[in-house]
This record gives sequence, structure tokens and C-alpha cells, in this order.
Amino acid sequence: MGKTSKDKRDIYYRLAKEKGWRARSAFKLLQLDESFNIFKDVTRAVDLCAAPGSWSQVLSSKLYLNRDEQERKQVKIVAVDLQPMSALPGVIQIQGDITEDATAEKIISHFDGQLAQLVVCDGAPDVTGLHAFDEYLQSQLVFSAFNITSCILIPGGTFISKIFRAKNINIIYAQMSQFFKEVNCCKPKSSRQSSCEAFIICQNYSPPEGYEPTLCNPILSANYYDCISSLESPTNKALVPFMACGDLSGFDSDRTYPLELSKISEEFSDWKYIPRPVVQPPTEPAYKKALGLKKDGSMLNKEDKQSKHLSERRINTNLNDNDEVVVEEQIFYDECDENCLSILNISD
Repeated sequence: MGKTSKDKRDIYYRLAKEKGWRARSAFKLLQLDESFNIFKDVTRAVDLCAAPGSWSQVLSSKLYLNRDEQERKQVKIVAVDLQPMSALPGVIQIQGDITEDATAEKIISHFDGQLAQLVVCDGAPDVTGLHAFDEYLQSQLVFSAFNITSCILIPGGTFISKIFRAKNINIIYAQMSQFFKEVNCCKPKSSRQSSCEAFIICQNYSPPEGYEPTLCNPILSANYYDCISSLESPTNKALVPFMACGDLSGFDSDRTYPLELSKISEEFSDWKYIPRPVVQPPTEPAYKKALGLKKDGSMLNKEDKQSKHLSERRINTNLNDNDEVVVEEQIFYDECDENCLSILNISD
């Protein structure tokens, strides 16, 4: 892929680099705020699944940087993720698991014993393309995010989370409606129409009387489909408004735009395209060690060794299918050196 091809086909990716956002997802939170004014009077906020930090950037910009020095002392923003991320002004980082009690205790300790007024979560699993399975994984992430939110959110507070709209999304609507007086589902303009991604906006936190927050997940000890069946009665249904956020006449996240925007409108006559690098690359990506091995040549295959194995592979064409698969794996392992095998966790 060329250096400019993604800039052409993803206008929000390009705008994120030009405006200094770490990721295009920053526009999603900004557009949600345009419709729901979620930052009003907020001084204590939490960003769950925060890395690489674009939503934390928005929180820092809206709640911290636009205040004077005296007001900044009252602002507390906590970002939580399993992965480390680069520092942001006014943002306290916790590298931890949102399913653990210790993480909730750390968050509250940074608020000096007070509870958060706003909790946001833009986390999502790596999608598989199997929509029912992806929805299940995402619903479990939302469930975990809400569990810790119930421990740290003040009554009357707001919870925002990414969801995947699929067959069983009504279950999440019903669950959230039990704890929040206002629940809406929103699709920001910067979210691609081809994606099932949406965001659930839960406002005015009002837990049922006698509710005790816990990080236990009962659905993990039961059959998921039995749980779904038990919730499919009419009394467990919830109707949630679905809204579009952002300027509907603005940039289309699914459209390909020319590099020079002045070609499509005089409004952008003073814009000049300049290729820009990403604002903040990952600090500790999972592939970091593998890239290092590749750069120093440790993972490069020798052409003569490769051709030898290919000739051996042709000789064994009379073997059955299972034997052929084994041969392929043996060839691959043989071509790897000890460093490569340690990355793959392969032992003799």
C-alpha cells in the first residue's frame, strides 16, 4: 500500500494526523459530545481500554487543557489499559486489568476517595468476521467495563461504551436500562456505515435499591445461550433510541477523497495536503521483538535452504493429506533459527 492511499480512502485518519489526534476514534467521542454534552461540569473522568490514547486526549483537551491553572487542580483523568501508552497532560495512567478489584481501588485512590462522574470505554476485541461470536466477545467486554464502572461511578454519572449491534444487542439495552434512567444508542458520523459498531450512551446512573457492585461475571459460569433464552421474554425487552451524531453533511467515513480537498469544494481552498506520520505509534506492540529480529536479519530465510526444502517437498507428493501438512510444518520450523522459535514458543 502506498504512503498516501490510506489518506485518500479514510478522511478521518488523515484529519486525525493533521489535528494531532493519536487515532481517528477521537472524532467519535467529539461527535458524541456534540449531541449529548457529556463533558458538562465533569472534573473526574475515567477512560477504560485507553490505549493508544485518543479518547484520553479528548478528555485532556476538554476537561484539563481548556481550564486555568487553579481549575486544573480539581480535574482528575484516569486512563486504564493492559498496554502502556505515552503520557498525556493531566492524565494519570494505570496499567491494569479492568476485571480486577485492585484496578477499581487504584482509580478511586486517585480521586481521593471520590467517585467518577464520567466513564468511557472504546475497547473492542479483534474481530473474527463471525458476527455472532464478535458480538458475544464485545458484550463480555462491555459487561466487564460496566462492572468496574458500577464500583467507581457516582449516582447521576454517565457511562459510554462501544457496542456491536447484532442479533442479541437488546440484552445489553435491557441491562443498562436497569441502572441508568436514560439509555441511547448512537452512530457517530466518523464511524463507518459498513461497520456494526455503535456507542451506548447511559446517563443518570441510578442503581437498583440494595445493589452491591461486584466484578464477578456470572455469565462465565453458565451456558451463554441459556442466559439469552431466559432474557427473551417481552418483559425483558428494552426500546432504545438510535441516533446519528456529528454533522450529517460533513465528511463521509466510507468515501474516498482526493488528497487535495480544494478539488471538491472551495471551502477547502486554503488546505494543502502534506503527508504526515501517525501522531503516536504503539509504545510496546506485541510484534516489537519480531520486528527487531527481522531488522537484524535473524528471521530471514536463506534462498538455497528454501529451494532445498521445496525440492524435498515435491518428492513427497505421494503422502496423504495429514502427512503433507506435517511436512510443511517441519520445513517451516527448520527454516527458523532459535530466536524465531522462541517467539513462536515452539520446542522440540
